[in-house]
Amino acid sequence: MPALLIDADGCPVVDLACQAAKEHSLPVVLICDTSHEMTRPGAETIIVSKGADAVDFVLVNRVKKGDIVITQDYGLAAMVLARQGYAIDQNGREYTPDNIDQLLLSRHTAKKIRQAGGRLKGPSKRQEKDNERFSMGLHTLFQRVINQ
Repeated sequence: MPALLIDADGCPVVDLACQAAKEHSLPVVLICDTSHEMTRPGAETIIVSKGADAVDFVLVNRVKKGDIVITQDYGLAAMVLARQGYAIDQNGREYTPDNIDQLLLSRHTAKKIRQAGGRLKGPSKRQEKDNERFSMGLHTLFQRVINQ
C-alpha cells in the first residue's frame, strides 16, 4: 500500500490531500520544519529543524517505490521520481520523466535571471479552480497507483 507524503511547508492543499487520502485509505505523512509546524487528524507529522532543504532530505529518504508525494519543489520531485515514487504539485500537475527535465531547466534559468538582478512574475493568487484541478489530479493519480 502506498503512502501519501506531503512537503507541508507552505502547501496550500494539505487539508484537501488528507481528505482524499482518507477516502482511499492511504496513510498520510506531513513533513514540515519548525516554522511551519502543523498536525492533522489521522496524519503522522514529522517536524524537522529549519534549514535549506531539510524537509526535502527527510522526505526523500522516506519515499518508497509507489509512494505519492505532494510538493512544489522540482528538485524534490526529481528525487522522488528517481526513487520510483510519484509526485504531484499543488495544482494537480504530475511530475513525470517526460516533464521533469524541462521544469528543472526552467528553474535553473529563473535562478540565473534573479542572480543577474532580473525580476520574474510570481504565481497568481490561488483560486477555487486550482483546488478543483488539484483534487481531480490527485484522485486520478491515486486510482492509477492503487490499481497497479
